[in-house]
Amino acid sequence: MSDVAGAAVFAWGAASALEAKLQGCPGMAAGAALMVLGGLLRLASQYGAQVLGFDEGRALARLRRAGLFPRLLGIAGPAAPALGATATLGIDHVAAEQARAARFDPVRKAATLGPILVVLVVALQSKVAALILFLTLIPFVIGMILAGGAARQAADRQMAAITALSALYVDRIRHLPIIRHFAAEERIARQAGSAAQDVAERTIAVLRAAFLSSAVLEFFAALSVALVAVYCGFSLLGILPFTPPEHLDYRAAFFVLVLAPEFYLPMRRLAAAYHEKQLGEAAEKALADVPEPVARPAVSQRVSLRDVIVDWPGHRIGPISFELGAHGLVCVTGPTGSGKTSLLAAIAGQVEPSKGSLATLPAEAIAWAGQVPLLLPTTLEDNLRLGRPDATGEEVAEAAGKVGLDALIGRREGGLATAIDHHGAWLSGGERRRLGLARALVADRALLLADEPTADLDAASAEQIIALLVAEARQRAVIVATHDERLAALADQVIAL
Repeated sequence: MSDVAGAAVFAWGAASALEAKLQGCPGMAAGAALMVLGGLLRLASQYGAQVLGFDEGRALARLRRAGLFPRLLGIAGPAAPALGATATLGIDHVAAEQARAARFDPVRKAATLGPILVVLVVALQSKVAALILFLTLIPFVIGMILAGGAARQAADRQMAAITALSALYVDRIRHLPIIRHFAAEERIARQAGSAAQDVAERTIAVLRAAFLSSAVLEFFAALSVALVAVYCGFSLLGILPFTPPEHLDYRAAFFVLVLAPEFYLPMRRLAAAYHEKQLGEAAEKALADVPEPVARPAVSQRVSLRDVIVDWPGHRIGPISFELGAHGLVCVTGPTGSGKTSLLAAIAGQVEPSKGSLATLPAEAIAWAGQVPLLLPTTLEDNLRLGRPDATGEEVAEAAGKVGLDALIGRREGGLATAIDHHGAWLSGGERRRLGLARALVADRALLLADEPTADLDAASAEQIIALLVAEARQRAVIVATHDERLAALADQVIAL
């Protein structure tokens, strides 16, 4: 509203200055002052709209990510999106919603009220000019509705293609050594090129729809201004082919001519931000389709499985039943691909069983030592403290010694302060597994889940880890997925899959 008021003040000042010049009377200074005032009002209005829109978008993004990130991190099993798709959903899609709130929503409100206010202000000087502006709005709205429907479908397809491309790139980069080993670079390059071409084609479709919308807008904007200009000019010359219902002087005619382009200006701004609307709505639709996270199993003071079945596409694990109290060692055995890791994930609450009854300890009481532990690009000590940042240096060093990392640490000049990257470039596979196990020990949780802790280890190191797990089982509950028959022979219970 303040933007239209500023435009009206500017137009009235320009018209007053022109009339004063033509009639040779004082008033040009007052007209110039009104023009400056109108310009300042418009500047303040535009700046305020941008600031408020930016703040609203930032607040929306913060709120959306606060609710979305736990959902994305809690999705597991067949319903879980690929890693690249998860990143796109959590970062790019939320950014698209933020851009819509920051750029499109403020101008949408102005585009709703602005033309109506302009027509009312123009009608104070010329009812015919106001009628011309209003009549050109009707076919314009119809054209924009048709163009907007096509643009919305194109934006949905573009968002889906971008998500698929992100998932493809992340997956292929993660498995680049395997791709190179099997000399599949050419095939993977063709696959990536095809996905990129798909994104390009769908982006062109979005831009085509945007250009169509802009063409419709510009046509009717030019038409309305031209009709108003013809009416005002012919009225001043007295050559209209009909008797006008009003008399226009120079001030009124020039005021109407200056203000006429403002009728479509809010919609021009809306069209400029329409791409953000399309992407924002497509992102909102995609985020609404994010599956709910896995339901946490019943919380108990012990692990209890009763005829638990975990279904994966083309594979079924179970039924499985066992119980484990406050301490003891359970080994889950079976051939590769039988579902040992999936069963541990179900006990950890990361995979929801399709059938049966499962009760386990709360999430904060479970420590996980996986086959490929997460590594952060920081120091070795920081990675060991990940499960319990307040652990003392002595506790960290003790856990590292228990799993046999003390010799490795002693060889490094920086000791526990040695930097590592997220790949653990200078660590062997067995050392990474032992780092994950040491981190679980530092976390000091009531339930320890370990996935193949003795794999990739020499016989002496494996014996050390087996003795450690047996000792830990006297203090806490330990469930291990393993192929190691020596470890299974010492377990209190063996679950064969």
